[in-house]
Amino acid sequence: MKKRLLAAVLLAMSGPASAADLPAKATKTPAPFNPWDVAFGGAVMSDYVFRGITQSNHQPSVAAYFEPRYNINKDLQLYVGTSAESISFANHAAAEVDIYGGIRPTFGAFAFDFGIWGYLYPGGQCQESFPGGVAVCPPGSPLALGPDFTQIKQNLSFYEGYGKVNWTINDSFALGANEYYTPNFLNSGAWGNYSSITTKATAPSAWFGSTGIGAYVSAEVGRQWYGTTDAFYRIAAAPIGIPYPSYNTWNIGVAFTYKVFTLDLRYSDTSLSKGDCAALTSAFNANIPGNLTAINPNGFGSNWCGAVGIAKLSADLTAMSNLK
Repeated sequence: MKKRLLAAVLLAMSGPASAADLPAKATKTPAPFNPWDVAFGGAVMSDYVFRGITQSNHQPSVAAYFEPRYNINKDLQLYVGTSAESISFANHAAAEVDIYGGIRPTFGAFAFDFGIWGYLYPGGQCQESFPGGVAVCPPGSPLALGPDFTQIKQNLSFYEGYGKVNWTINDSFALGANEYYTPNFLNSGAWGNYSSITTKATAPSAWFGSTGIGAYVSAEVGRQWYGTTDAFYRIAAAPIGIPYPSYNTWNIGVAFTYKVFTLDLRYSDTSLSKGDCAALTSAFNANIPGNLTAINPNGFGSNWCGAVGIAKLSADLTAMSNLK
């Protein structure tokens, strides 16, 4: 009896069990921060258009890219990458192969991107275009047909330095600005500078309910400036090189997203005339007569720089988000 009474007294004195006395619940240990990631993807498009000018002779093109990334912290990323696109250039290069790298700092709503982009065009041949045909440049005589015909070099590879900024105003609107500079555009001897502004309006997710579909409208307005080429591209009136024509370009389109896929439908155009377009691109099929300009004395024009509609289906993934 005394023993039972003593046990009751001790239990009453101890009070209710504290949290420290209860069995610990199983907790999930947070995964350690992994600074590495890889972005990759591909696309198929009805036309590969670069700054308003077709790179595929208005034919379909395919593309793929691979981009390792290192996140120093949530607001600072280093990256390198490579991409490849199918093209149809006047020098019959096999493809465009890009190698690039840079840094992406973020300050609140402002995301910056600074880097260097190299454009490689392997498999090219020196070409001379003339009404009705194309010939390979004879060794040692790249201008055998005369200076007023259209020529293009075997090697068109070059690089650009760039800076970009994107301002996310809210969940629906964003504005951006881009700046690219090269001392030797397409290995022509002419410097090049491209500047543009962009805008993007994203549709509210409520518009599509639980379907997982998203949509946005985006647009870009830019200007490409050029210097004067080296003597390879001379004409009789400009024996030491031609002043490449600067021009305006713009595009606008609507895109639909679903998971990793984006379908982009876009309109693109430039201010280039058909005659200046032929001189700038050395288009092998420049056969539109009556387009005489100061840098195109033969007068045959090209439609490589005109208005065009583009449909593009792309897939974009990252290892951390899509391959877990």
